[in-house]
Amino acid sequence: MSVATLQSLFGYKAWANAELFALLAKVPSEHIVQLHACIRTLNHVYVTDRIFRAHLSGAPRPFDATNTEDTPTLAQLQADVQATDAWYLDYAAGLTEPVLGEVLDFRFTDGDRGRMSREEMLLHVITHGGYHRGNVGELLGSIGMAAPRDLYTKFLHQSEPARRGN
Repeated sequence: MSVATLQSLFGYKAWANAELFALLAKVPSEHIVQLHACIRTLNHVYVTDRIFRAHLSGAPRPFDATNTEDTPTLAQLQADVQATDAWYLDYAAGLTEPVLGEVLDFRFTDGDRGRMSREEMLLHVITHGGYHRGNVGELLGSIGMAAPRDLYTKFLHQSEPARRGN
């Protein structure tokens, strides 16, 4: 995969997250149980993103599990996700093709050893987030709220209107 494609995918991820958090802020108070489930799911994504950020940067792993014991507020999680999305956008902007192929050794939170290329780690972060945004979309559907159209094509055409042609 090209560096340009990865940069675009991280732009898409940040855009999709922003759209989803904007909708979650509108969940009616009578659906607090479902909102809590959405927050827990997205917190898991955030924690996983931060763990892989540490693997990519050679920093100590910031979490020992794939979710936190305490549930953050929606506003706190949104701020944390925005900051992490910004880190990935900056990281992707500095990538070169040779760096993508570098293989890194790490440990999963369960203690098992892992070995992945930087490109594989970045693709995991992208696909993992998309999978769980879909889970949240299903939860929103169960309370009668339509999830945002989390589509890469929508992102591309919205961020680059010239792609629509004549």
